[in-house]
Amino acid sequence: MANRVVMKQKMKDNPFITYLVDERKILLMTHDTPSQDASAAGTPMGAQLEHWLLTIPAASASAPHKRGRPRTLSAWHMSLAVLLCLLHGLQSQLEVWRQIAFYGVGYLPALPLSDQAVYDRLEQDGVSAFQSVFAHVSQWLAQRLAPYENRTLAPFATAVVALDESVLDRVKRWVSWLREVPDGDSRLLPGRLVGLFDVRLQQWRRLDVLLDANADCKVHARAMLSALAKGTLLLFDLGYFSFPWLDELTQLGYWYITRQRAKTRYQIVHLLYQADGVFDALVYLGVHSSDRAGQLVRLVSFRLGSQQYCYLTNVLDPATLPIVDIARLYGRRWDIELAFRELKEHLGLRLVWSAKLGVIYQQIWACLILAQLLHAYQVELAARAEVEPCEVSLALLSRHLPRLLQHTADPMGFLLEHGRAMRLIRPASRRLREAPVVPLQQVSSPPPELLQPRPAHSAHRKCGSRYTAQS
Repeated sequence: MANRVVMKQKMKDNPFITYLVDERKILLMTHDTPSQDASAAGTPMGAQLEHWLLTIPAASASAPHKRGRPRTLSAWHMSLAVLLCLLHGLQSQLEVWRQIAFYGVGYLPALPLSDQAVYDRLEQDGVSAFQSVFAHVSQWLAQRLAPYENRTLAPFATAVVALDESVLDRVKRWVSWLREVPDGDSRLLPGRLVGLFDVRLQQWRRLDVLLDANADCKVHARAMLSALAKGTLLLFDLGYFSFPWLDELTQLGYWYITRQRAKTRYQIVHLLYQADGVFDALVYLGVHSSDRAGQLVRLVSFRLGSQQYCYLTNVLDPATLPIVDIARLYGRRWDIELAFRELKEHLGLRLVWSAKLGVIYQQIWACLILAQLLHAYQVELAARAEVEPCEVSLALLSRHLPRLLQHTADPMGFLLEHGRAMRLIRPASRRLREAPVVPLQQVSSPPPELLQPRPAHSAHRKCGSRYTAQS
């Protein structure tokens, strides 16, 4: 009892600070999970969705219980209720209670519990049940999506991964101590999501929650990359631009494509191509001895209409990565923006259920599990309909799939037959990024002795380097 009072006092005095040490961040499994039996890949997706959402809890029901009276509402039962409520678009803790108390969850019977009992369990239960479900689902999806992986995207790279972040929307003032926090205060923000999204498979590789919504994500991104294979191509925007960050990516064996920050000065080492407004050169970033990058990079710029495009990459060979591919690959960075939109808008993460960290974490994990499944459904439907994944509306899929799972024996077959008439399969509004095509015979290859790093220097700050700080 005393411990509970202390924890409540900590929450009151310091909202959203990490007193939950074991749940400081949400780390997702990568797709390097052991392969399942190949038969899983041939099973209809609708049946598999129901299997994972309804039979995983049953398979774990025999797990040994802690000492004491068994709980009427198990962690599996609770996690399944949250998942099904999100899948059906229900957007509050109250709906979770109604599902458990009056309708039952899947094959599990209704339990005559009060709404407060369910709220208390949501707050007390950790995310271990969701993590276990996610592990099973990720293992199955890694096997199932392997035939649909788009290997035409940067075939030289081990994987193509987009890196980005998104701030969680502010919580409602449901508890008294939050009513005292003024509007605009960052304490109303439960945190910031930082994610790695696999562009080829359209799956989340990892998603972390930083409880400081104003955190410098370049520091955290450095730790996130440790699980990625060497040779992975990273796509990220100007929020991650810094000389030390770009140098370290090259030293660690990762490829990257990003934009050039305005007014960034550079030293040309070798001109690969320049004509008709197209510029392609190997350069060193920074010209001052006190603040300059050490690794050679490739700077590409061109103009389309009134718009000037400038990109940086450490893929130095134009034969490996032509200008047109640089532009189109960077355009695929938008995939992670759409993935965040799926979480926040279509799966309701913008409506945070609670001001309590434990409940927020459970909601994020549940949304993420469903997002993985919906992205996988989108990829498989696109492949079987012979269209690009972006031509399958994720918003409409999120809206109609729960109904199809309830009323249709073969949702995939139904969508293949009626998807175009429903306008769920339709021409994408996204346009491929255009860029000039440069004939390779017109490219001037650099002599090997030029492809060497130089000593790097970072500008010194009185507060110290934010990049090298430890999270």
